[in-house]
Amino acid sequence: MKTKIRNTSIALGFGFALSAISAGTLASEDGSKSQAPVDKSLITYEDIFNIEYASNPVVMPDGKTVLYERNSMDIMVDAQRTNLWTVSLDGTQHMPLISSKDSHYGAVFSPNGSKMAYLSGKEGATQIYVRDMASGMTARVTDVAMRPNSLSFSPDGQQLAFAMFTPSKPKSLFSLSFKPKDATWADDAQYIDQTLFQRDGAGMNRPGNMQVYVVPAFGGTPRQITSGDFDYGGQLMWTQPGSHIVMSANVRADSDFDIFNSDLLSVDVKDGSVTKLTDSTGPESNPSLSPDGKLIAFTGFDDNGKSNQIERLYVMNTDGKNVKDLTPNLDRAVGNVKWADNGKGLYFSYDNAGKKHVAYVTLSGKLTEKTDALGGLSLGRPYTSGDYDATEDGRVVFTLSTGDRPADLAVLSKRGDMRKLTDLNSDIFGHKTLNKPELIKVKSSVDERELLAWIVKPPKFDPAKKYPLILEIHGGPHTAYGPEFSTEIQMFAAAGYVVVYGNPRGSTSMGTEFANLIDKNYPSEDYNDLMDMVDATIAKGYIDESNLFVTGGSGGGVLTAWIVGSTDRFRAAVVAKPVINWISMIGTSDIYTFMAKYWFTDLPWNDVDQYWDHSPLRLVGNVTTPTMVLTGELDVRTPMSESEQYYGALRLEGVESSLVRIQGAYHGIAAKPSNLSRKIGHIIAWFDKYKDAEKK
Repeated sequence: MKTKIRNTSIALGFGFALSAISAGTLASEDGSKSQAPVDKSLITYEDIFNIEYASNPVVMPDGKTVLYERNSMDIMVDAQRTNLWTVSLDGTQHMPLISSKDSHYGAVFSPNGSKMAYLSGKEGATQIYVRDMASGMTARVTDVAMRPNSLSFSPDGQQLAFAMFTPSKPKSLFSLSFKPKDATWADDAQYIDQTLFQRDGAGMNRPGNMQVYVVPAFGGTPRQITSGDFDYGGQLMWTQPGSHIVMSANVRADSDFDIFNSDLLSVDVKDGSVTKLTDSTGPESNPSLSPDGKLIAFTGFDDNGKSNQIERLYVMNTDGKNVKDLTPNLDRAVGNVKWADNGKGLYFSYDNAGKKHVAYVTLSGKLTEKTDALGGLSLGRPYTSGDYDATEDGRVVFTLSTGDRPADLAVLSKRGDMRKLTDLNSDIFGHKTLNKPELIKVKSSVDERELLAWIVKPPKFDPAKKYPLILEIHGGPHTAYGPEFSTEIQMFAAAGYVVVYGNPRGSTSMGTEFANLIDKNYPSEDYNDLMDMVDATIAKGYIDESNLFVTGGSGGGVLTAWIVGSTDRFRAAVVAKPVINWISMIGTSDIYTFMAKYWFTDLPWNDVDQYWDHSPLRLVGNVTTPTMVLTGELDVRTPMSESEQYYGALRLEGVESSLVRIQGAYHGIAAKPSNLSRKIGHIIAWFDKYKDAEKK
């Protein structure tokens, strides 16, 4: 066993290291800077702020043009900006429809195509706007205090339904009543009696619920049509007469503990009366009305208690009767369901073998695959992603995944011929080298199952040379990586590392049996699968086995900590936003009721061993690998306290270690481009620090 070295260095110097990398300078030991040559053929941190990508394509009423959201990064406010652009299906016309320094998004068209509603923050708070498509005139429809979402036109186009958080009065058991006028006191205590009292990305829950409203399409006073202590919303669907709106909600008294058990509800627009259309044990959601108004399509599953369950596609009558499963033999989760204009079938997307597909299924259940090339929406890491729409004549418009570019738009003809419609990033990447992910198939040493992984090589790769290797591990763990564009992977490769990533057991896109191999058993043999991917990459002959590195975020952070507690083969590790101790995670995470029910068989105080046996903290005494722990300071999905206790344990064990707190970040560190850059920069700086160094 290696001798542990106590090291008092911490992460204080890495912010400077990142700025040096970004500026193209090197810092000497005395603090002076010297210009370093900049290879203009490589992706840089500045490029992250220049990336654009397409999302949410919507075929316009003329059937010849696509409206889409063009997303870019605003370097001055450190945020993403979204504008509405159009492109013709023959690719000849590409122009903005609504474009400015503000964000405009979420567009929907009225049934006759004469009006377009969308969300915009151009006058401060996000409001609903409606554009008359003939004249181009736009009217502001709402003046509400909270952000609207889920826009839906009534069948006659005269009303809009939307969902919005509606605050309620804070609860209190006690307050001081004698505060003198103009006195400066501490804020009142916050009284909490909610089970789920916080949410990652938002912080502490405010008193209130999501409610559904209707408003005249050209402005007026929104009218609330749902009420009570439940959250209504999601995809909103008007019935054909326009008398009811169908939505999904969990209206059970124990909804915080029975979190999957949502139903489709039909709400009378006039009096707010509610009729339950479904009543299974799992979630029913995403209602969509057939063109003839006779059928509702929706997604859902019957809850079986497994940690991974897949949504199926169903249709039923508008009264909730005659439910039919259209995808009984598809062992993959369906999503993004859209009716064909002729009402004879539906389009939907699903993940298979690390790729996102679009398929079409008839009402009799005959399934046809259209394309497997969706992607490009997950800029940070290479998760499966993608949006699409379909034309009346059966063409599919989708966000295209190429592996070396973020999403552009493409259209697929009925015969399967593809035409690329946009080229959003050649201005920054056209003169740079970004290698596409290469698929490798690996046999698991556990049970000889086929595992899928991808390798990304450095620019100017020379197979005769030996390269350091980074194993990058996805989160979830019930998610999937694929041959997608990823700024993190491309930046690692540009720094001179070969990168391997893949889908160990527990990943989605390979069927429910594969995903549930880790049900109530995570981490476990997924560790072996990841080591098999490393070994398969080493077998290629171009990896320096003395320079192996490992990192991953969320579920990947769990596995990274598990790996360094199980082997000393890696030179250094970065454990990002992990769960280290499943016992302490219960009660501090925003999903603790879900975790306790679906990931374990009992509560931790009733079965401590079950939680402790799968906690990476149990293995910290074995760790000798220099380890950085990196987490968003506001994270409540895998709370900062998890990272802090792991860092403290590493220090107590004398392991070379550092703690990086990404300021102002929740679990989704990549939400701000500067924080994505800081995350990547700290990982590379940590690995570079130990690369080629003498192993201790």
